[in-house]
Amino acid sequence: MADLLVKLYELPSAQPDIDALAAKGIVIRKPIGPENWGVIKWIKEHFSDGWASEAENAFFRDPKSIYIAVRETKNDDGSVTPAMLGFGCYDATVKGFFGPTGVAKEERGQGIGRAILLACLNAMKDEGYGYGIIGSAGPVDFYKKTCGATVIEGSAPGVYRGMYLG
Repeated sequence: MADLLVKLYELPSAQPDIDALAAKGIVIRKPIGPENWGVIKWIKEHFSDGWASEAENAFFRDPKSIYIAVRETKNDDGSVTPAMLGFGCYDATVKGFFGPTGVAKEERGQGIGRAILLACLNAMKDEGYGYGIIGSAGPVDFYKKTCGATVIEGSAPGVYRGMYLG
């Protein structure tokens, strides 16, 4: 799969998407340190060890370069029980790259992936990047529609060439 290029200076805001999800009890946010192992475990269970490894790199950057989507259920005692729904990373493997990202199969189609994508890309813009790269992009049409991404010809396998996976 080819990489995609995104003009970060022409991005739509993530806030309308984040607000729409919040109205349904779904929160898009950066996780805090104690959530690390739970988030990584969830990524391994729903996606792969490789993606979990990349996400772990994003956890340990400063600032963190990972966003998660959680459904927050309020309990009778006023506490909140979160359930993981999805995640997205940037600067995880290579600076300037978005990904990996994923949403639980049963939660797709609600705009969670779009909100995570835009949150990550806007964070990259806020950190000073002018352009972002979506590495080995799967749903190319989704990225074209959501953030104006364009295919970088001849970019496969790109930075993932010759990886040792054990």
